[in-house]
Amino acid sequence: MKIYTKTGDDGTTSLYGGRRVKKNEARIDAYGTIDELNSFVGLCASSLLDTDVLEVIIEIQKRLFTIGSSLANDPIKKLDTPDILETDIQLLETTIDNLNEDLEPLKNFIIPGGNKAVSYAHICRTIARRAERRVVSLSELESVDPIIIKYLNRLSDFFFILARAIANDQGCAEIPWLSR
Repeated sequence: MKIYTKTGDDGTTSLYGGRRVKKNEARIDAYGTIDELNSFVGLCASSLLDTDVLEVIIEIQKRLFTIGSSLANDPIKKLDTPDILETDIQLLETTIDNLNEDLEPLKNFIIPGGNKAVSYAHICRTIARRAERRVVSLSELESVDPIIIKYLNRLSDFFFILARAIANDQGCAEIPWLSR
């Protein structure tokens, strides 16, 4: 089977359900950003050693596929897709709380970076925020399950705390941002 179909050569793509739309539509931009985030989450995972966190990240990647399928669903046909559940958000919150227990309270903003693993987590944080903005924009045009926005908001919090936890575990000093 060939991977290329040539059907997108005219700048269109198919939604789940078959309807063709322009590749620059808000829906495509939203789930394309989710796909980008999922790829970077995989990169972040490749730099981690903590198996408990890796298990959570694999669950996150599965949920990002769930979100992508929901966003790729043609709103006219409304075909069945997997759901994001409150328990998915609870997993993020529990993990955030557990990771945060060993961290010093923040007194300043911190500059992203320190080493590759910390930087990858910060990249995931910023892409999650962009994905959230794209989904909010889409929700102003078409119906989007509000739990998706809530999940993405919590996900960016997760990656912020993960970056801090990695820095702490690896003895990498956080650099505070101090205004001039």
